[in-house]
Amino acid sequence: MTTDSRAAPVTAGEADSPYAWYRLAMSLLISMIGGVGLWSVVVTLPAVEAEFDVARGDASLPYTATMIGFAVGGIMMGRLADRFGILVPLRFGTVALALGYAAASQSTSLWQYTLAHGLLVGLLGSSSTFGPIISDVSLWFVRRRGIAVAIGASGSYMAGTVWPPIIQHLIDSIGWRDTHLVVAAFCFATLIPLSAALRRRPPSTLASVPPSAEPRGGASMASTMSPAALQTLLLIAGLSCCVAMAMPQVHIVAYCADLGIGTARGAEMLSLMLATGVVSRLAFGGISDRIGPLKALLLSSGLQALSLLLFLPFEGLGMLYLVSALFGLSQGGIVPTYALIVRQFFPPAEAGARVGLVLSATLLGMALGGWMSGAIYDLTLSYQAAFLNGVAWNILNLAIAAFLLLKLGRRLSLSSSPA
Repeated sequence: MTTDSRAAPVTAGEADSPYAWYRLAMSLLISMIGGVGLWSVVVTLPAVEAEFDVARGDASLPYTATMIGFAVGGIMMGRLADRFGILVPLRFGTVALALGYAAASQSTSLWQYTLAHGLLVGLLGSSSTFGPIISDVSLWFVRRRGIAVAIGASGSYMAGTVWPPIIQHLIDSIGWRDTHLVVAAFCFATLIPLSAALRRRPPSTLASVPPSAEPRGGASMASTMSPAALQTLLLIAGLSCCVAMAMPQVHIVAYCADLGIGTARGAEMLSLMLATGVVSRLAFGGISDRIGPLKALLLSSGLQALSLLLFLPFEGLGMLYLVSALFGLSQGGIVPTYALIVRQFFPPAEAGARVGLVLSATLLGMALGGWMSGAIYDLTLSYQAAFLNGVAWNILNLAIAAFLLLKLGRRLSLSSSPA
């Protein structure tokens, strides 16, 4: 790894230090602001559908393009972070994010709007504030890695909590085009100075951390499963859980509009869903530190399947608020467990690329699930079949989680005790 000449070398002793926690706080703020790229396109969906006079499935394409770009960009930005440190992808991504929102505001057709979001907002912009942030956080913690990664991963959900009501208010007040310009200016004005807080390079793969300081149970899995097999299963698990997750997250605003509840109530439900998702991520971070990430993955996946089923029988305003909150409490803990599993079984020097790859699979799942749910709606003129499709994908995720626990659980049994 290259050394940043502007900062003193970082020693392994700084893992879990006060500076590591300060850095985590700054990372969380950056991720929350940059995460606007994940959620603004959801809130804008009805306005874009009306503006360009397209079907619901076509109006979902900008979200799909954003998620695909976000997924591929996460891998690219993770590799950049591994090589040059987090500052390079962050500042490059900030410029791209601002340009993307400015370009989207000037779109005269759906394909232009989709290209601006997919290429600039997703691929080159917001992707720098998610996967690379999470992998960077994992390099600064040993004993409290589970809760630290969960906090870092909460940035995207905090973005989903904060941004939808703001975006909806701005759309109602000044229109969706000017809203995009406001977002562009805000992101550039805040992310560039905030990124300076992450200038310092992380501990060099924690090479000098005493073995006793590492969480127990992080042994090689060579006799149980090959690294390629585990990586592949994690990719499929990430894809499948997020196809299921996408149905309520991507379409709750449009769903509420169809029910006559209104888009503003839908934006509030999305915000509530993601606010409780933050609580879930923090809770499951602590749970992962105690019982291990594989057991935490199985638990959170099972709860997501159950809460997803609850959307089927209820259409009233009060019950939809309640089910949205329950869904957030159930599904928020899934994604951070993938990063923890990667850190449990793979070398720290590969964290950026491997975590980026797995998290990119979850984003592809969101992209596929967002588009698929819109297409199913166009075919059936109802979201009931779309919810059932999500449940089916969730069952696949549950099966993989159970298989991994059976194959690797014995080797991880010691890690269930606090370090």
